[in-house]
Amino acid sequence: MPFANPSSEHIRQLLNSVHSIAVVGLSPNPARPSFRIAQALQGLGYRIMPVRPMVDEVLGEKAFPDLESLPEPPDIVDVFRAAEHVPAIVESCIKLGIKNLWLQDGIINEEAALRAQLAGINVIMNRCMGRDAVQLGARAR
Repeated sequence: MPFANPSSEHIRQLLNSVHSIAVVGLSPNPARPSFRIAQALQGLGYRIMPVRPMVDEVLGEKAFPDLESLPEPPDIVDVFRAAEHVPAIVESCIKLGIKNLWLQDGIINEEAALRAQLAGINVIMNRCMGRDAVQLGARAR
């Protein structure tokens, strides 16, 4: 069965139900899309948890080298890494009991997305969380 994203209404409900977002691959460079999207999500009231090795802080938040290092599980993981890194991220989400995974525009790994869904994780793939939050009128809970 091929992967399919949930409906816009389901995505809107998801975005309205989460507060903390682990942003995997969040760059400290303001010119990078990950920085701009995370900054916009902060502006909508979401708590950003940067996940990036060898960085101390991004957007005023302490950065962590990997999902396993976070002080508590996030409500959702937003991925800004190349598709070949997604299977390992999915395995971390499964191990940590994270229930929501978002793969940003251009990040497509159907096999990993289906693996995550089979493990009970809500998956959105190849969409921009920031754009969807704005277009769907979502805000942090």
